[in-house]
Amino acid sequence: MKALILAAGYATRLYPLTKETPKPLLKIAGRPIINYLVDKLKDVGGIDKIFVVTNAKFFSCFRNWAAQANFKNKLKIINDGTMSEKTRLGAIGDINLAIKQKRINDDLLVLGGDNLFTGGLGGFIKKALENKPALTIGLFDINDKKAAARYGVAEIDRNKRVVSFKEKPSMPRSTLAAMCLYYFPKEKLGLTNEYLHGNKNLHRNDATGNYISWLYKKQPVYGFVFRGRWYDIGHVDAYKMADRVFTQALKKRRVL
Repeated sequence: MKALILAAGYATRLYPLTKETPKPLLKIAGRPIINYLVDKLKDVGGIDKIFVVTNAKFFSCFRNWAAQANFKNKLKIINDGTMSEKTRLGAIGDINLAIKQKRINDDLLVLGGDNLFTGGLGGFIKKALENKPALTIGLFDINDKKAAARYGVAEIDRNKRVVSFKEKPSMPRSTLAAMCLYYFPKEKLGLTNEYLHGNKNLHRNDATGNYISWLYKKQPVYGFVFRGRWYDIGHVDAYKMADRVFTQALKKRRVL
């Protein structure tokens, strides 16, 4: 199994914090966000390589981070060659780039580089393996339909199969938000390329939810609902809240 962390965004909504520092390297309770993800991946058996896809602007930042990181023998940084918000490939474009450039022919676990959540990945991986060759996505119940409108929103049936999915719906049909966490069995990796060929619009390529909206109508997709806490670090308030919660937990010696 391979893992891919998406870290090629420019996070302009977090300026000035991310003017010179990529969002996944912002610190939460004194540690870069991405370190929490790598720690979770280290606990998953069977992952032999962790790819991090970033852009040309922040490539050196991640290369320097990787040189100091634990697990560095399994880390590989990918440069998608872009330098600005206008030229970015989008999340789906970056996934496809990594698959092609690194000739990935294995199951692929994809995580957003700003995707901070408590608990481990064991339950998700176990269920994803049971669901193969179908895809499995991570979901979190935010219990607020108004807030759900900011995310990709899924509905699942009694078997946890996705029966509807819409990116940032004006009227959400559920409160299950997509976490930017995906398990792609190797048999399905070619579908990202198929999607990109049919969608030249960068906006649609940039949101992984648009890909899931397209995919669940063609292939079975299953959802796994996480418990605990989840933070989508999309704006300064969310960043400060996550930092506060994790810092307090660290002081109380609680594991998140």
